[in-house]
Amino acid sequence: MRRIGIDVGGTNTDAVLIEEGKVVRAVKAPTSEDVTTGILDSLKSLGSTGVLAGKKIDGVMIGTTHFINAVVQRRSLTKVAALRLGMPASASLPPFCDWPEDLAALVRGGVWMVEGGHEYDGRLFMPLDEAAVTGAVQEMKAAGLRSVAISAIFSPLDPGHERRAAELVAAVIPDAVITCSSDLGRIGLLERENAGLLNAALADLARDTIAAFETAIADSGIAAPLFITQNDGTVAEAGQARRLPVYSFASGATNSMRGAAYLSGLADAMVIDVGGTTADVGQLKHGFPREANSVVKVGGVRTLFRMPDLLSIGLGGGSHVQLDPLKVGPVSVGYRLLKEGIAFGGRQLTTTDVAVASGVLNLGDRKKVAHLDAATCKKVFDEAARLAEEAIDRMKTEAGDVPLIAVGGGAFLIPEKLPGVSRVVHVEHGDCANAVGAAIAQVSGECDQIFKDLSRTDALAAAQGIANDRAVAAGAARASLTTIESEDMPLAYLPGNSVRVRVRVVGDVAAG
Repeated sequence: MRRIGIDVGGTNTDAVLIEEGKVVRAVKAPTSEDVTTGILDSLKSLGSTGVLAGKKIDGVMIGTTHFINAVVQRRSLTKVAALRLGMPASASLPPFCDWPEDLAALVRGGVWMVEGGHEYDGRLFMPLDEAAVTGAVQEMKAAGLRSVAISAIFSPLDPGHERRAAELVAAVIPDAVITCSSDLGRIGLLERENAGLLNAALADLARDTIAAFETAIADSGIAAPLFITQNDGTVAEAGQARRLPVYSFASGATNSMRGAAYLSGLADAMVIDVGGTTADVGQLKHGFPREANSVVKVGGVRTLFRMPDLLSIGLGGGSHVQLDPLKVGPVSVGYRLLKEGIAFGGRQLTTTDVAVASGVLNLGDRKKVAHLDAATCKKVFDEAARLAEEAIDRMKTEAGDVPLIAVGGGAFLIPEKLPGVSRVVHVEHGDCANAVGAAIAQVSGECDQIFKDLSRTDALAAAQGIANDRAVAAGAARASLTTIESEDMPLAYLPGNSVRVRVRVVGDVAAG
């Protein structure tokens, strides 16, 4: 198996070639403002080393910040038609009701609510009002809306109404891009609907971005399928990622954690990924990031779908350093480090300048930072260590000392000893762990459903079967599937021996 992994960070775009499980070559290129140029540069840089000559590449795996940045920065978003199937219930909480107003104003193209949906156990709540759906779609068409998000009550249990509504939308607006919330979320209407609305808002950006990625790969002379990394440490083929871009929101940090596990050989540990702008802290369980079980806010919007449980702090290799009074971060020079850092002829003191002055890094011109004495450098490093220690302590789930894997270009800020940490592991190629994580990624499938009138064993088996089928549909080889997460919760307040089961499986990308 020969793969190229690429990860686009705020400062650098990293690319690695992995051959038969080993990192053959790793390169870095500055992240460009349009991002795609940085990817092209990193591929050219990898090709110029000669490691790709005459070799067949099995896949190019890209982790990108395009989609979450668009939401956070309120740019490149598409107007969305929100269609909810659930009347007469839920009328008092319409779509977009809990969004930040500035973001809602950009995305809200119109809201339509009609009768439909199911009960918690899959029984019909209300018949789908097809005439009302068709009328709503005609209004959407008249308003010029082309991106539609459909949500229905308890649709993860029975997506039938959402599927039928999607057919009615396509009949009136053939070129519509349609998001069904049952493809995205877990049980919980508003949060699942929000994920669907965000996904629909990214429709045009996802199409253009992934087309640009495909062009960059082709222009580099590489004939290989494109995969986009997902929030849970797995990948989706380009067509699936184009359809469901929200699954890539937190993939950068997740890639780093998967890469850290792979490079260190540790399946259970804390990970700190120190980039140029931020440091992300998370926990590995069985080689995958621990998932957030609670609501996760994205750009101020409440969502509930698979996201890693991460804490981000403003500490990185490009962090601004103020000496009196001492302050490190959270502002960063980001990808402008090579222009603005003092060691590179700029005027802004950064943590990288301090590392150059103390001899930790051999970059830029050390003479330019000669005025920073050893005591000053130590004070800055101690403050960075304090920030990291605090973040790690907040993310630990056990009282005892645990191993910590430090990766990322700014990992030089993490000392060899930290309170609450049994040992700090710095790994070879750790500065591009994100790209390594992308290159080794597998494909996942998940089921989160309420089962009624089944024994616990039968409910778990049914959920396992659904998760397996979804993983295979997403491109996994069935024979390679393994379960990495399984939980069940009896629901005493519901009749009929009800149990909620969540199962997640992963498998290798199917050949061919």
